[in-house]
Parts: sequence; C-alpha cells; structure tokens
Amino acid sequence: MKYRLLTVFSLLIPFLSIAQEKGLDEKVNDAFMPFATWWEGFVLTTIPIGGYNMPIVLILLIAGATFFTIAFKFPNITKFSLAINTVRGKYDELDHHSVEKTELNTVDGDLPHTIKDESKEGEVSHFQALATAVSGTVGLGNIAGVAVAIALGGPGATFWMIVCGLIGMSTKFVECTLGVKYRDVGPDGTVYGGPMYYLSKGLKERGFKGLGKVLAVIFAILCVGASFGGGNAFQSNQAAVQLTTMLNLEGGAIGVIIGVILAILVGIVIIGGIKKIASVTEKIVPFMAGVYVLASLVIIFANIKYIGDAFGMIFAGAFTPEAGLGGIVGVIIVGFQRAAFSNEAGAGSAAIAHSAVKTKYPASEGVVALLEPFIDTVVICTMTALVIIFFNMDAGAFDYGNAVGSTVLLSESGAYVGGVDLTSMAYDSVIPGFRYVLTIAIILFAFSTMISWSYYGLQSWKFLFGRGRTADIVYKVLFLLFVVVGAAATLDAVIKFSDAMILALVFPNMIGLLFLFPKVREEMDKYLTDIKNFVKNK
Repeated sequence: MKYRLLTVFSLLIPFLSIAQEKGLDEKVNDAFMPFATWWEGFVLTTIPIGGYNMPIVLILLIAGATFFTIAFKFPNITKFSLAINTVRGKYDELDHHSVEKTELNTVDGDLPHTIKDESKEGEVSHFQALATAVSGTVGLGNIAGVAVAIALGGPGATFWMIVCGLIGMSTKFVECTLGVKYRDVGPDGTVYGGPMYYLSKGLKERGFKGLGKVLAVIFAILCVGASFGGGNAFQSNQAAVQLTTMLNLEGGAIGVIIGVILAILVGIVIIGGIKKIASVTEKIVPFMAGVYVLASLVIIFANIKYIGDAFGMIFAGAFTPEAGLGGIVGVIIVGFQRAAFSNEAGAGSAAIAHSAVKTKYPASEGVVALLEPFIDTVVICTMTALVIIFFNMDAGAFDYGNAVGSTVLLSESGAYVGGVDLTSMAYDSVIPGFRYVLTIAIILFAFSTMISWSYYGLQSWKFLFGRGRTADIVYKVLFLLFVVVGAAATLDAVIKFSDAMILALVFPNMIGLLFLFPKVREEMDKYLTDIKNFVKNK
C-alpha cells in the first residue's frame, strides 16, 4: 500500500509545481474558517466554575468517565488482563460452543423448546474490530494533536491527557458493550450498530422511547459531521502539510491537488465496506504503529538520562503550568480536549466498528475496546510528548505558551510551526532523515483513519436516510469532498471544526450511557460467569 501511495505522489510532483500559482487553497480556507470558528464556539460553550470558564461538554465527559470508572470498580485496571486474553482469542471457543437454552415457541402456542445458542452474527473478529477502531483513533491526533497540546498547555498537558486516557478506558468499555448488545443485523448478515441503535432501542427498553429517538438522530447527524471533520479533514490536512513541507511546495492549489489524490485513493477502498476496511486496517495498523513506536523508543532511549527530568516537567506542569492558559484549569482543558480528540472515548464513534464483531457476548467486545484509549493515549501520545519535550530540552527550540493559534515560535528561525511539522522536527533532530519515514507513516495514519471514519459516518447516514445504494453514494461523495477541503484549509480552521465535531458527540452519547450502564453490568456478569464455567469444564 505504501509503495502505491509514494508512486502516485512521485508521478504528480510536476503537476503540483504548476498548481502553486492558482491560489485556490486560500479561497477554500476563507470560505471554511467562519463556519469552523462559529461551530467551535457553540460546542465549547462554557459555564463559570471557581473563577474559571469550563466547557460544558468537558464537564460531562470527565464526570461520566469518572462515574463509570468507580461504578465498574476500575475496569481499566481489573479487566486489563481479560481484555488481552479476549483479543488474542483465548475465549473464542465460547462463541462457537453450542449451549442449549430454552425459549418459547410462539408458532406452536408458546410451548417451551430447546435451541442451540451459537454465535453467528457479526462480520469481523475481535482483533479486526479492534484494529478498525484503533485505526480510527490512533492517527494524527497522536502525532499532530500532542504537539498542539504541548504548544498550548506546556508539558503539563501531557499529564491530563494520560488521566483522560485512563478514565476513558471505562467509558469505552461501556459504550462498546452497548454497541454490540443493541446492534441490528440485516437479512444478508450485514451489521448496523453504534450509539444510534443503543440510544433508540436501549432507551425504549427503559421507557424513554421519545428521548431515545431524539438522541439517536442528534448523534447520527453529529457523527456524519465528525466523519467529515476529525475523521477526514484533519487527517488530509496534516498529510498535505507534511508533504508540502517535505517537498518544499508552497501556496497555490497544492492542498487541493493533494486532497484530490487522497480522495481518489480513499474512494477506491471505501467501496469495499467493513470487511474490506477490516482487512486493510488489519495490515496497516500494526505496520504504522510499529514504525512510529520504534522510532519513539529509539529517541527515548537515546535521551534516557533525561527521562526523570521530562516526567518531572510533565507532573510539575500539570499543577504549576508554564503556559499562559489561566492556570491549572486551562491546562486540564487542553489535556482533556486533545485526549478526547485522540481516543474518542465518550464520543461513541468506536462503538460503530466494534458492533460488527462476531460474538454473542456484548461484554467481550467491551473489554477489548478498553484497550484503545490505553494504546492510543497512555502509550503512543506519551511517547510523542516525551520526544517533543526532549527536543526542546536539548535545542531550546521554543518557549511553552507562546502559541499563536496552534503553532509555536521557533527560537532560531523565528518561524511559527505546529502540528506534524513540530513533531517531525523533533524526530528528525535525533534520527536525521526520519521526516521521510514519518511522512509515509503520516500518510498511512491519515489513510487508515479516513477509511475507518467513512464507515462510522456511513452507518450514521444509513440510520438517517435508509440503507439504499443512492444514499450510500451521496454520503461517499460528500465524504470525499471533505478530504479535499481539509487538505486545502489551514490547521487552525480544520482543528476548530474537527475538535468541535468530535466533542459534540459526547452530549447525546454520554446522556444515553448514564441511562443504560446497568445493562452493561448485566452483560459483564453473564460473560464472566460463562468464562468461569467454560474454563472449569474444559
């Protein structure tokens, strides 16, 4: 896959040079920025708490995640080994093992009869579902998002990103369990799942049919928007930025041209549906994560003598921030906002991918899903943060808190950089030439995230407009259009829109989770009981 991407871009470099003179990128950005700014302000509406203005959506996100962590007795710790065993297939036999159970036969006058209960629903394995969902969360939020967080909030923002990731594991467990429990399965075996379904069906069970319908529709609309923003425009934007920086291309219609190329490549893949996406991401995710993690470890070990100082800065900055963001609360807001964008715990989006798993135990996929925020935020985001902090400790490249928009002022050149450019400089300072490898990784991150999010958005679109072919085509055309918009617009415009779209999902989703979490407890007890009996009788 990576060779095909590089071949396409190398063939089109001459055309990119010609496109510099057209100025189309600026026109796209000028049209997009006003809406992005308005939408960000609307979603991040604040209320005064203790002298600080706290976004309502973040209060809901933090309060919900903390509640689930306590209510389920810290599943992020106590269920971690169970999650590992489940994803590696240790309990797969449970799903294929026939278990006799008695049900009423309405055809024969409600007489009880015995049936064989065996998992037949679903399209992908636990690992494939995790890979698809991880490809939607592990991406440029880990590379560019961490750089933005540190630029705005200093090293201390990393601490709050980690905290958000840890408690977010509990939220992810709840929403993905519900995603499987309330999914729909079509006549052809195709799975339709996610918050749209557990909000409408689950709340109906609890006697809140009207509320469930309203929340499901709101979520579906917002999820379509999020697929255009955080799952699409942000990805194409940062891929375009990295390519233009590496190839030294500026202005004109460079972003539009790169966006069109990406749109063509993404368009080819998303026609295949979830099975095709799962087969692609199953191969791409380990490769791109492996390259990035390996490079991160090389740099961390090269600076191992500074590791204590770096973590000291992270911890101290969390409570005595260097950045001018209104003190500790400002840094907390930045940390949680960036973590929420990166791992999407509380947004409910990953539950759409997890709903397609082959299992008869909803809780089995819930425990698998809690690994996502750990992989995404606790591990990969922390690695990125350490590399950037080491870079600044060694070179004194910038001052924390001197951010303009999402960029920082470089001490040596006087230029403003941010996002993938800042991360790329940090990696390249220790591994010369790594920016070329990072460019490949960034394209793969962007590509896999876009194809995964196209599935999330399409499922929401189907919920709103039906499951016909025409509706599918309309959505896919709109999705591919936003690939181009994202590549052409500036990082500030794209991140405003993308952040707000991802966070907006928290409102309908978290309300539903707080109503439905008792169902998760029932499913978890059932799964643990069957595991215990299965192991005992094996």
